[in-house]
Amino acid sequence: MPTIVSIDIGGTQLRAATYTQDQIHPLSVKRIQTKASEPDTFGRLVKLIEDVLPKDQKVDAIGVSLPGPVDPHAGIVMVTPNIKEWRDFPITSKLTEHFGIPSFLDNDANLACLAEWKFGAGRGHHNVLYLTISTGVGGGVIIEDRLLQGQHGLAAELGHSTIQVDGPLCGCGQRGHLESFSSGTGIERYVAEQLAAGRESSLTLNSSGGAKISAHEISKAAKFGDALSIEAYQIAGKYLGIGVANFLHAFDPSVVIFGGGVSQSGALLFDSFNISLKEHLMHPKYLEGLVITRAELKDDSGLLGARALAEMKLSS
Repeated sequence: MPTIVSIDIGGTQLRAATYTQDQIHPLSVKRIQTKASEPDTFGRLVKLIEDVLPKDQKVDAIGVSLPGPVDPHAGIVMVTPNIKEWRDFPITSKLTEHFGIPSFLDNDANLACLAEWKFGAGRGHHNVLYLTISTGVGGGVIIEDRLLQGQHGLAAELGHSTIQVDGPLCGCGQRGHLESFSSGTGIERYVAEQLAAGRESSLTLNSSGGAKISAHEISKAAKFGDALSIEAYQIAGKYLGIGVANFLHAFDPSVVIFGGGVSQSGALLFDSFNISLKEHLMHPKYLEGLVITRAELKDDSGLLGARALAEMKLSS
């Protein structure tokens, strides 16, 4: 098995790990703060990689996972949250030039999907649909054991599927996307709008000392019976069901894997999801043998996905 250095780049921290043999646990792992407001993030990344390089064996490749749209074919970060200097940034060519080994890149949702397929809840499946539901909604798709990337590397932006024309504004600037309904941000928006319109609730617009009400607070209020909070999650689940019905029509997977904090809300979200999914499917055949489950890898999905990407590229 090849030896891989995996990189997981986030808004608050950079992580690097070295994997070898067929083991899920890294030989070494290290993290540092991203310090996104400071220049030379790439220089800090290089130093981090150098700190995890094994001294007694050759490294075959570097895999990189990060949020935001990327061009995995050209190895370019188009834009990534919180690192403003990385706009149209050719990260893989820079890493290859510095370390003299192949480097590969994709976005965090695609690589979480790849990691779950190879190491987690998607093991044994050949067609996988992955959705992470947190601040936004991200997606990844495996078709016949191959990660779907698309012509420009921009495939599987499932959170930006239009669910309702002229619906709520999404963070991307378009309206009515799945993310604008079913993400933590969408749930927060709905509750805030209803409270501003005078709806009764145990929550108030000042419940966080003037800050916006979080999806976590709304979830807690719902579990104590707050009607508005329950309604917000039911609506999120309804639109999530519509979205997943569309994705089943498009990809016909054998497993649907949910990750992200909002997906941890259980029946609060998924009772209405299950009803909506069945209502919007073209035919019940799509549900035969379909596994709907939770992601297994949690915080390790980025590192393991970057590893899986590098291994896949080396073997192709």
